Amino acid sequence: MTTQRRAKITALGRYVPPRIVTNYDLAQMVDTTHEWIVERTGIHQRHWVEKGTPTSELGAKAAAELLKHRGIEADEIELIIVATVTPDMFFPSTACVIQNKIRATKAWGFDISAACSSFLYALTTAAQFIESGHHKKVMVVGADVMTSILNMEDRATMVLFGDGAGAVMLEPCEEGEEDLGILDYYHEIDGSGGDHLYMPGGGSLNPSSHDTVDRKMHFIHQNGQAIFKFAVRKMEELSTRMLEKHNMTGADLGLFIAHQANMRIIDATANKIGLDQSKVIKNIHKYGNTTAATIPLAIGDAIDEGKLKKGDLVLFAAVGAGFTSGSVLARWAY
Repeated sequence: MTTQRRAKITALGRYVPPRIVTNYDLAQMVDTTHEWIVERTGIHQRHWVEKGTPTSELGAKAAAELLKHRGIEADEIELIIVATVTPDMFFPSTACVIQNKIRATKAWGFDISAACSSFLYALTTAAQFIESGHHKKVMVVGADVMTSILNMEDRATMVLFGDGAGAVMLEPCEEGEEDLGILDYYHEIDGSGGDHLYMPGGGSLNPSSHDTVDRKMHFIHQNGQAIFKFAVRKMEELSTRMLEKHNMTGADLGLFIAHQANMRIIDATANKIGLDQSKVIKNIHKYGNTTAATIPLAIGDAIDEGKLKKGDLVLFAAVGAGFTSGSVLARWAY
């Protein structure tokens, strides 16, 4: 017989590749400048993998750090959910690859593809397995090697992205912790925006061929202006919706952790919901947009900086290709 109990995050692991690529480095590759990139995005540098490094390697290293911090063995994990848009391959899933690499012999798992909203979608999905009582230890990994799908001649996209991974453990709240954990979520998709940010080649619509390679269809294609407008509107809309549902304002939050795609989007959302900048986590200047990894990397920085403590009310928000979007409200549990 299963019993319902709220899910909480109990540990975090992170990994970024050691290679740092600055805006000045990129200025040697394409027609851009450090000042141009910072003004439009807030990015100063990003971490890039060495060629041939798969997403599973980053995810497995983040998972290993997570297990070390939690003080448990891999065979205690019951479910692995991997959020990514850059899987090692179509199949098997990256969850299978990571499960094998860390020797989580008793776990099952799967991937979730929701672009920059992937981590929040995976977090919400994982919470359901905890709340239902079916599992007690679920690992969520957000990992992407965005450089594997970047056109290094396209300055509009290649300056934006970095590579990285983050992982969290979800477990049931204990007795007396009823006010902690993941409190609520809300997600949306709007497929009408799908042609504003996408990778057209390699799937069943445009199978890989000499033609798709020649036409650069295996790289990111984006309409930056349309994405920016949608993200600013939707991030604020979802954040406001969550706060109003719980009779809260921005002043009630301990911290706001958004997907790190653009500094201006984060600032606009924070201003619209009345948040003091001291409550807003921003690390895009260090990592760029690491897609599914941005939120766990930001959580880690918040912990390192002493800005995230047990009992803090945290609002997470993200918007991604698809369009996908979502928000999660949680009270931090450790």
